[in-house]
Amino acid sequence: MTDPQTDPRTGPQTDPAPSLPAVAARRLDEVEESTRLLLRTVAGIGAEAAAGPSALPGWTRGHVLAHLARNADSLVNLLDGARTGTDIPQYPSQEARDRDIEEGAPRPVDAQLADLRASHARFAAAAALLPDGAWAAEVKHRSGAVFPAAELPWRRLAEVEYHHVDLDAGYTPAHWPEEFASTEFRQLAEKLAGPAGAGLPAVELLAEDTAERAVIGAGTPALTVEGPVRALLAWLSGRSDGAALRRTPGTDLPVLPPLG
Repeated sequence: MTDPQTDPRTGPQTDPAPSLPAVAARRLDEVEESTRLLLRTVAGIGAEAAAGPSALPGWTRGHVLAHLARNADSLVNLLDGARTGTDIPQYPSQEARDRDIEEGAPRPVDAQLADLRASHARFAAAAALLPDGAWAAEVKHRSGAVFPAAELPWRRLAEVEYHHVDLDAGYTPAHWPEEFASTEFRQLAEKLAGPAGAGLPAVELLAEDTAERAVIGAGTPALTVEGPVRALLAWLSGRSDGAALRRTPGTDLPVLPPLG
């Protein structure tokens, strides 16, 4: 960003916010890099390890990989809907989504890897077809949330980053890109400060490396939790028990609700 310029009529001026196509393009570049790292990890997973348990209860690593591939294809549906102005569901149904994951989970790792590459290529190709104006088109997530298509690259980035950790194959929250960790930290903290955090006691969060602060839950915080932003996000997203985070006073961390 350039230095602010002063206009005597309106005061300090800053560069305008980036356009939706520019934001989407930047996020798509981040998806490319995160997918490259994911594919490198998967290429190093042995056949037996692929069938082993992931960090997600009840799912093998194969379940995680099948989900990642089918998620990419589901976002192609939303991108195509934004481009054509039609209402294309993300998945045909919840049952179809679950069935595809179960059927894809037992495949050998080389088949999983090929599927990940192909589904990512379809996602990238569908994004490349969107004209600039279509990034503002509203799409509907399977959860019912409605948002502009320009958010889809970030949604894919989050799927890849979180589930890369869930593979439990050497990629940890410490590997998350800082911007991803900081943005997700703010977003999850905001959710837990609202209805999603109903019944949660107020907790102040301090990210020691980025100087970010947030309060989750309701009321006046009686507990302060400090640590690196990646470690805080790992706890907020259910990928860490938070044991390494510093607490003042030294009481137990509250049990966080699932965020879905």
